[in-house]
This record gives sequence, C-alpha cells and structure tokens, in this order.
Amino acid sequence: MSFRGQFEHSLDAKDRLTVPSKFRAALADGVVLLKGLHPSVWVFSPDGYERFTERFLAELSPLGSRGRDMHLYFGANSFDEKLDSAGRIHLPKKLIEHAGLSEGPAVVVGAEDRFEIWSQDGWEKQDKRMDSEIADIAESLATEGG
Repeated sequence: MSFRGQFEHSLDAKDRLTVPSKFRAALADGVVLLKGLHPSVWVFSPDGYERFTERFLAELSPLGSRGRDMHLYFGANSFDEKLDSAGRIHLPKKLIEHAGLSEGPAVVVGAEDRFEIWSQDGWEKQDKRMDSEIADIAESLATEGG
C-alpha cells in the first residue's frame, strides 16, 4: 500500500495518536515507529520496514564505521507497536521529543512506503520549504539520471 495524503489528528494525554482510517487495514499486523531523519516520526508496516531496511542497510557493512552507525541508528530508534481497538498507536517519549510533538494537534503525512507524524509547525515549515525547492530538486534529479 502507498500511504498518501495529509490528515490532522491529535496526540492525546496518554501519548496516543489515531491512525487515519484509510491506513489501518495495511497496519493490521502492527507498526514500526522510527525516529525520522527530519523532526518527525516515520511509521511503517512491519513488512514495509523490513523492505526499507533491506534496501538501504543490506549494502552497508557493519564492519565499517558508517555502516555500524546506520545499523545502530535504525536498531536503536525503531519501536514495534500495535494499533489499539480505537485505531491508535502509542508513541514513545523519545520519538515525541524528537518530532517536537506535544498533546494536541499533529499532522499525519503520507510518504509512499510509510507515513510520517509531524508537529503542525514543523510540517508547515517543511511543506513551505519543499514548495520553494521542489522544481529545482526535480530538475537536478532528472539531469543526474536519478
């Protein structure tokens, strides 16, 4: 499943966030929460997380310092969770702090193989930055062949 769209949800006092209903069927086996490379929380299905890490980490030798760091980053900053009966996921404090989340509004943003959870302010800044740079990024990728 590709995760697409933007949704406004709230983080409750027990650090739970409701997953958009259209995403829930793909997450019946649970989720893997990961400290995002932006100030966000990345949310994968378990299979999606395995495909993602196989694609990017399989080529990195854990014997080299960069490979070790990447394996360690992903291992130490990922958490297995299940949706509760109300379709919510519990977010660990470490991830809440990283993403700048607090009780109240949050934005759930589709990112194809995952979705991301952002603070409202963080997402507004990221979205604005992308709007101003996306044409140049696309052009650069097209000329590089990637």
